[in-house]
Amino acid sequence: MSEKRKNILIFTGDGKGKSTAAFGMAVRAFGHGQRVLIIQFLKQDQSVGELAGLKKLGIEVKQVGRGFVPRPDHSVYEEHRQAAREGFALACEALNSGEHDLIILDEICGAVAKGLLKEDEVVNALEAAPLLNIVLTGRGATERLMASADTVSEIHPIKHALSKGVAARKGVEF
Repeated sequence: MSEKRKNILIFTGDGKGKSTAAFGMAVRAFGHGQRVLIIQFLKQDQSVGELAGLKKLGIEVKQVGRGFVPRPDHSVYEEHRQAAREGFALACEALNSGEHDLIILDEICGAVAKGLLKEDEVVNALEAAPLLNIVLTGRGATERLMASADTVSEIHPIKHALSKGVAARKGVEF
């Protein structure tokens, strides 16, 4: 019998499939009767297939991002930063609520890498969280974030249809 403890996983890298891997974990945990919450940083598209499927299962997904993040000198960058901060406050509340067995912070690594969230605050929140499974996804996971994790998987692209001009496909990329 395994002991109950906090478990932090990170899916990072430049390849396709980081969020998909995390959503697979959500379905697995839900299938075992666990309470799952997904908070999506950097994303705001409600029409993607994974949201429709997760909602049909009853898995809660909250999108807190504002979409594509511009350079820091762009006029709307601060709006993205504020949205990430509000989403992070929601994440901290959820992490400490005791209401979930698995929390997925989708694209939070990217939010840190793009300067929308402070690495120290994210690491501190992970350290302070009680016993539960926490998944972080996104490109650019920092060394410190990875050091705080129990499991880190880096996804590298070998080949992608987009590089041959194939447009994103419903059911595959969205």
